[in-house]
Amino acid sequence: MKRPPDGLGPIIALDRRLAAPLHRQLYEGYREAILDGRLRPGQRLPSTRSLARELQISRMPVVLAFEQLVTEGYVESRVGAGSFVSPELRAPAPPAGRTPRPHPGRRRIPREALPVTAEPWLDLRGPFRAVHPAIDEFPVELWARLLARRTRLMSRQQMMYGDAMGFAPLREALAGYLRTVRSVQCTAQQIMIVSGSQQALAIAARALLAPGDAAWIEDPGFPGARDALTLAGARPVPVPVDEDGLDVAAGIRRAPSVAAAYVTPSHEYPLGVIMSAPRRLQLLDWARRSGAWLLEDDYDSEYRYDNQPIASLQGLDTDHRVIYIGTFSKVLFPALRVGYLVIPPDLVARFRRIRAVMDNSPAPLYQAVLHDFLREGHFARHLRRMRGIYAERRRALVAAIERELGDSVRLVGDRAGMHVVVLLPRGARDRDIAVRAAGHGISVLPLSSCYAGRRQRPGLVLGYGTTRVPEITTAVRRLAAILRE
Repeated sequence: MKRPPDGLGPIIALDRRLAAPLHRQLYEGYREAILDGRLRPGQRLPSTRSLARELQISRMPVVLAFEQLVTEGYVESRVGAGSFVSPELRAPAPPAGRTPRPHPGRRRIPREALPVTAEPWLDLRGPFRAVHPAIDEFPVELWARLLARRTRLMSRQQMMYGDAMGFAPLREALAGYLRTVRSVQCTAQQIMIVSGSQQALAIAARALLAPGDAAWIEDPGFPGARDALTLAGARPVPVPVDEDGLDVAAGIRRAPSVAAAYVTPSHEYPLGVIMSAPRRLQLLDWARRSGAWLLEDDYDSEYRYDNQPIASLQGLDTDHRVIYIGTFSKVLFPALRVGYLVIPPDLVARFRRIRAVMDNSPAPLYQAVLHDFLREGHFARHLRRMRGIYAERRRALVAAIERELGDSVRLVGDRAGMHVVVLLPRGARDRDIAVRAAGHGISVLPLSSCYAGRRQRPGLVLGYGTTRVPEITTAVRRLAAILRE
């Protein structure tokens, strides 16, 4: 069959003097052309060979850029036909002015709002504890040297209360990192340092939501987000997740008038789904039209194994409706307790006031050490090393599951992060299985505990961050025996 002629592409200026690699420049150029309408839905793109020839570069950067565009849903590849702009993409309408929501007084939350249930799998530090990093691989001696240096140089001023927004040099370094690596649109003045992503959620909920406000949450989703919204007096509305991420149309049918939506678009927790580009634009358009806020939790986007990290939702936001949340607890070590918020400029004063009331300011010493860790290149080196370690553990876990459990289960979410999900047959009691596994020293999270709605799929969430390869093989064999009981 005769192949159709190559499509036309936008003019992309590549600059070899920039720090950003060529494939990243090409990816960002095509993404921008798609979003601003220069490339339209369904339009055919040039082949990787012809584009590489035209740009006078090797083919590999072009292939990497196109693979990333396909992964994020901006482009689709058709065998024998070529690459096309996704026909489902529709650019959102131009941003309109808005008025921040009123923030009336709070009310007491009844005790039954957060029911206490026995969860023995959370008390273990054994194999498969979800969302915990490999702390035994952290460069403790290096960190100790940086900490000792900062302690010796600490001035009297640094022993006083700090800025409610956080250590200014760390915020500057973090702004540069987020702009370069996560495509976040921000300045240091928009960044607030907090004690982990859970505090970030608590502050955002108190700043944006009034008692009784409804808020979408992913279903299944992160239970901690559900609890943070509940404690703020909000009413979480579970919205199903499909292969494209949170189902915006289903959310509109269930609760069209909500104050906010909590999403994990780069790696949905726990299923590992990547929110597609059409779904991202649909979500942003809905937020603009409805006046809702979007809480983007980017909890482990640093760890992808098949392609480049997915760009942030906040980077596509032209109406300043996204509050971006990140953390170092999943990347470095949990006890660090350093996370951050990227706040729309017109909301910074409100967030700052709430933060100052909650705990005045974050502890400055660890922030200063973390600044040095970032600035001196240790963070980037640690990330590169950990990606290799986690990729090896992921391969070992997937192979062990396929060998020991075979077709009796289905594996999802194994392309990124530090956990996978094993879907069990309908009718399986995943909580009972998790309790039995805990009795054998294995910490698996029942998937049903991540659901807020009635429809639940049984499964097990298995983290591999803290589990070495030899332990993985043994623990999967034990888990398979428990499942056969």
